[in-house]
Amino acid sequence: MTSDSSKTTQLRGRRPQDVRSAPPVLDATDRAILRALAADARIPNNALAEQVGIAASTCLTRVRALRERGVIRGFHADIDPRALGHDLEAMIAVRLQAHARCNMSQFVTRLAGLPEVLDVYFVAGTTDYLVHVATSSTDELRWFVAEQLSRHPDVASTETSLIFEHVRAAGRQA
Repeated sequence: MTSDSSKTTQLRGRRPQDVRSAPPVLDATDRAILRALAADARIPNNALAEQVGIAASTCLTRVRALRERGVIRGFHADIDPRALGHDLEAMIAVRLQAHARCNMSQFVTRLAGLPEVLDVYFVAGTTDYLVHVATSSTDELRWFVAEQLSRHPDVASTETSLIFEHVRAAGRQA
C-alpha cells in the first residue's frame, strides 16, 4: 500500500504543495535526481550525489526541496501481495450515485482505509474510481465487492476485472 502518497503528510510543519495546481519547475539536476530515485529509492545520498554529479550537501538540499514541494510524494516498499497471501488482484470500477458527489472525499478516505485496497484512482469517464484490491480468494473478493462496495449507499455500480499479471514500468522519465 502507498499510505505515504495517499495521505497528507506534514513536512517541517508545512503541507507539501499540490503540484497539479502549478507544475513545478525542474531543472536537469532535479530530473536526474528523480530518475535515480525512481530506479532505486534506497540509494544513499552520497551515491545519489555522485551519480548526479553534485555535492552530497547540495543533493540533500535538493531532495528535501523536492519533498517539500510535493514532487517526491514518499518513499515506500513495493510489496508483492502474494507474499502476504493475497493471490488474487483486481481492478474495480466504481460509479457513485449522483447525490453522493458531495461525499467523495469521505468515500475515498473510507475506501483507502480498507485492508484489501492497495490504491484508489479518481478517473474520468463513465466511472468515478478505479480501485486496486488484493484478496486471498475469489470468495473474499466477492465478499468485498458485495459487502464493502455494492451495499454502500453512495455506490451506483461496480465492475470487477481480475488482474492476471502486473508488470511495473521501469525507469519512468523525469
